[in-house]
Amino acid sequence: MAAGQHPGVGPRMRPALTVLQLDTHFPRVPGDVASADTYLAEVEFIRIPAASVGRIVTGDPGSVNITPFEEAVRRARGDVITTSCGFLAHWQTQLQAQTTRPVVASALMALPGLACLGGAIAVLTFDANKLIAGHGDILRGHETQVFGLNADMHLKQVIELDACALDQRRAAEEIAALVKDHVAAKCQTLLLECTNLPPYKAAIRDMFTGQIVDILTEIEALRPGTVRPVFL
Repeated sequence: MAAGQHPGVGPRMRPALTVLQLDTHFPRVPGDVASADTYLAEVEFIRIPAASVGRIVTGDPGSVNITPFEEAVRRARGDVITTSCGFLAHWQTQLQAQTTRPVVASALMALPGLACLGGAIAVLTFDANKLIAGHGDILRGHETQVFGLNADMHLKQVIELDACALDQRRAAEEIAALVKDHVAAKCQTLLLECTNLPPYKAAIRDMFTGQIVDILTEIEALRPGTVRPVFL
């Protein structure tokens, strides 16, 4: 079996989805975009060498070496192509130019459509300061509240340190508390930039009754039947 290939994907079969995965080793639990257990359909994973969290999650997206991602898009076999980091939103147009199949670089690409629907939107991101500094062009013009994971939160530390152990219960409790404390009462839509947040949507829904948009809902919109309903 080829590296990163979902069981059952043969050389003549086209996967439903290709995930361009950062070069990380922290646990990819069900609901994470880079977990095969998140999906009903066949998925291809392509790891991008040297694409660490520190190199991709930056306030200067122009400094990212996008060439390996472009090359991966060109060889991707999935009906839909996505990434495992929402901070690649800056490169949406350039990645899409490499293929005729749909590419969704980040859940942030949903912002224009959500803005057209009206209502207040909150964006929960891995790092609010870096997102605002590097992706202001995407955020600009929308009634959008942006807040990020706190530096001492368990999930953030696991990702930043590329740790091998993850306490999902602790992560869920901390994320739910963060949403409770930061999402404005008028907010109608919560967009999760970070692709490692969807596993905690059940906990988030205990604190927020509006619409939740993330990378999984965007994948499912492009190719229905790809994502397990429990994670939507």
